[in-house]
Order: sequence, then C-alpha cells, then structure tokens
Amino acid sequence: MNMKRKICKIYTSAIMALFATALLATAVAAEQQTPGFNNKIPEGIMTPDTVETRIGTLKFFDGIPTRETAALVYDNLDFLRGVEAFMQGIPATSLEAIRLGSVAMGARNSNQVILFDKLMDSESLFLTGNTDTVYALPVLDLKKDGPTVVEIPSGCGPGTVNDAYFRFVVDMGAPGPDRGKGGKYLILPPDYKGDLEGPIGGKEQEVNGQKYFVAKSTSYTNWIALRGFLVDGKPDAAAKMFREGLKIYPLAKAASPPKMEFISASGTEFNTIHSNDFHFYEELHDVIEREPVEMLDPELRGLFASIGIQKGKPFAPDARMKKILTEAVAVGNATSRSLLWYERDPAEFFQEGSYWKKGYPGGSYEFLKDEGIGGRNQDARTNFYYFATVNTPAMAMKLIEVGSQYGWGYLDSTGNYLDGGNNYTMHMPKDPPRKAFTSIVVYDPQTRSELQTSQPLPSKNDVRDKDTLIYNEDGSYTLYFGPKAPAGKEANWIQTVKGKGWFCLLRMYSPTEEWYEFKWLPGEIELVK
Repeated sequence: MNMKRKICKIYTSAIMALFATALLATAVAAEQQTPGFNNKIPEGIMTPDTVETRIGTLKFFDGIPTRETAALVYDNLDFLRGVEAFMQGIPATSLEAIRLGSVAMGARNSNQVILFDKLMDSESLFLTGNTDTVYALPVLDLKKDGPTVVEIPSGCGPGTVNDAYFRFVVDMGAPGPDRGKGGKYLILPPDYKGDLEGPIGGKEQEVNGQKYFVAKSTSYTNWIALRGFLVDGKPDAAAKMFREGLKIYPLAKAASPPKMEFISASGTEFNTIHSNDFHFYEELHDVIEREPVEMLDPELRGLFASIGIQKGKPFAPDARMKKILTEAVAVGNATSRSLLWYERDPAEFFQEGSYWKKGYPGGSYEFLKDEGIGGRNQDARTNFYYFATVNTPAMAMKLIEVGSQYGWGYLDSTGNYLDGGNNYTMHMPKDPPRKAFTSIVVYDPQTRSELQTSQPLPSKNDVRDKDTLIYNEDGSYTLYFGPKAPAGKEANWIQTVKGKGWFCLLRMYSPTEEWYEFKWLPGEIELVK
C-alpha cells in the first residue's frame, strides 16, 4: 500500500510540474506577444500611431496614414523633389540662359558669334566671366545644321565645347587636340548614324580627304567658349584672329559656307543667367522638350518628371504644385548659395587656415568623388554651375604652362562675408607661378557677374596693368578693395559698393609647377579696421 501511495505521489508531482511548466510557458508567451499578433513583433518595424517630425505631427491607424498625414507627406515629397530638381537642373538652365542671351543679341545661327572684342565688362550679366581675355562664344544647333564644322585659328587660347547639360564634349585651342596650332573640328549630333567615331574629347579622322578632330555630342544645342589672349595689354590682335580665322558651318555646306557674322557684346547690357524663381522650371522644361530623351540618364529624367517636367508633355502644375515649387526654388536657391559661401569640406581650401577655395570643386570635371568610389558629388556640381560656366578637364587637370587655374576668394581672413562698404587689403607675393598672366576680378554675389561700379573692368591684371600697378620693394604688391580709393593707392584699388557684398576670382593663365605644389599662395583678404 505504501508503495502504491509513493508511485501515485510521484506521478501526481510530475503532472503538476508539467502543468506548471505549461502555465509558465503560456504566461511568457502572453507577455511577449504583441497585441493583435500571435507573436512578439520587433518594435523597430512597427509604426506608432503618432510621430512628431519637422514637417508636423504624423498620425496613423495601425500603420495606415490618415488622409491628412498622406496629404502632408505628399506635399513634402513634392517640395523635396522640387528643391532637388532646382539643384540638379542648374547645368541645363544655365546653358539655356546663355543660348537665350545670345539670341537676344541677334545670334540665332551658328555662324553668328558673340564676340567680346573690347573685353567683357560689367555691363553684361555673365557668370564669372573674366576681363582679361577676348571671348568668342558661338552656339551650335546640331538638330538644324547636322554635323557642324568649327575651324579654329592658330594661336587660339583655351576653348571648350559643352553640351546642353554643360558637360564636356571636346577642347579646342591650346588645351585641345590642335594644341594651339589651329584645325578643323567636326561636332556630330546625338542622332548621327555613320562611320565616323565621335568619342568625348575628340578623335582625328579623315573626312572628304581632310583631317578633322571629330566628337559626338549628347545634345543638339552646344555652346563653344573660345578665348584669345591680350597682346601688349590690348584685345585687338585676338579679336582680329577670331574675325579672320574662326569659321563655323554645316558639313553639308562646306563647299559654300555661310558668311561669318561677329556681334560685338562689349559694353552691352544683356542677360545670360538662369532664373531663381518659378520660371526656372519652365526654362528646364524647354531644354528637356528640345533635346533627345537620351541626353539625361533615367535618374535625372525621373527626378524632373516627378515634378511634371517630361519630354512630350506640357509642364502645367496646378495651384497646389505651383505654390510648392515656388517655395522649393527659393530653398534650392538658398541651398546653392550656402554651398558656395560656407564650404564644409576642408580639402576644398588651398591650405589649413585659408579661406581661398580651390578653383574646381572636387577636382573632377565629372564631379566624381574619390575617383568615382564615392559616386557623383552632386553638391560640387551644384556649387560649380551656380556661379561658373565652361566644363573641361583642362580646368581640373595638372597642365604645366597650359590652360588656366583658379582660386575663389569669398570670405575675409576671419571667415566673414565681404561687405562692399568696408575696406580690405590683399597681398600678392612676387613671382606668381604663371607663364601668361595673373588677375583678380571682383564679382557681384547677386548676379555672380562682374561687379557694376564706376570701373567698367573691376579687376587687376599683372600684365595688362604692369605699367600702373604700384609694387612693394620686394616685388610683391597689395590690392585694395573698398568704396573709395586709399590716397596714393588708386592704381591698386578695385571699387566695391556700400550696401552690397562681393567676391573675387584669382586666375593663373599657363600655370607653372609651383602653382600645383602650393609654393605660392595669395594673401588672405584682410579687413581694414
């Protein structure tokens, strides 16, 4: 009997233990179970019913946005894409503005060339153009003309062809394949079908028994920027070189090319700068509509289409979208200006402690970060095209005694923006590392064009002005910036305007090895207290 009781007791204890374990397991499971689910769901994949964000309070029912929240985030999405479309669309609208400015001056055909025969002065609105070379600026229409010939005269300075998104097509003149000796270039349209090869950068080939440097563009509209050097400080020789030696005509009309026309733009008021208001998107739409679809990759096309800019469709935003885009362009404009004036990458400065920025953001004409490992540096591209024109490897590469190099002076030695009502000085050391010349040109922060003052040429050039500049005993010289010239220093003074800001560009034409080694550096811009 005692044995039976013991066995029963053991059996009962086992049953109770199993029951207790089951109850404990059920309790643990119940404790881990997420309400509404059979299991514990990771919190990180859940959406709370209310989320506080910078765009407001977002509300959900079990992860489903309320109608009000959906409307809020759609507005924000359209706004974000509008800002990004502004920043990524600047290359296209900037070149379009140059085309429109040329048309306004009467240059409607490729044989009609805008020529700054007496130099570019502050009357023209042109992104950071210089006062030191003679510009010849044709615009090609490959859709109308087909393959187009450009004959470059011997002695031409740096020249470049850019497509409708301001991308490099081919160099001409000194940094081009003709190496300054002149030659015939043939620019093929994007829809060209034939035996000629048109790689970016050009390839020498024979056409109808003659040698051409052949390149194929990704767009119908192409802009050419040619520069001629001063002789004895004067533009006459370069202007004559272009008038007598520059020829542009369709290949189909090579036997009887149209007569060249040169339109003097010196001292003329006209605009070549894209809009910074809602009209910007209309300018961008015009470019997309005119050019072949393949000009832009699917990512850019998709970005622009997301706000209603698509080839073959009208750009007609409703009142809601137009209001959003009007705000987006304002924020995009502010962002672009912040990228310019408040650089975050220490590598973009000449040296530690300096506020002189290197001339080409990122050091890549394709705006590739870390040789492409970091992809496209989109901020660098926006930064560059917001205040500059002409895209060529020659401006980013190390070319000894060829081409040009740049520095951007836009803050004083303490990091403050430059106020035209104040007085500043800048020391220029002796023996600048260049074969041709060194210049400083002052610009308006609003238009990014030459600053308009009583000085038509707001600049100093150490070759053009060599007979008037006042030098220090060691061969260096000091530049003065301010609304009034300091007594006895008028020859070294560049005028600024009270109530307006300014910035400047340092140019080294035909730089030597010392430039690239940073053995010569301009002085910081110092506020005179």
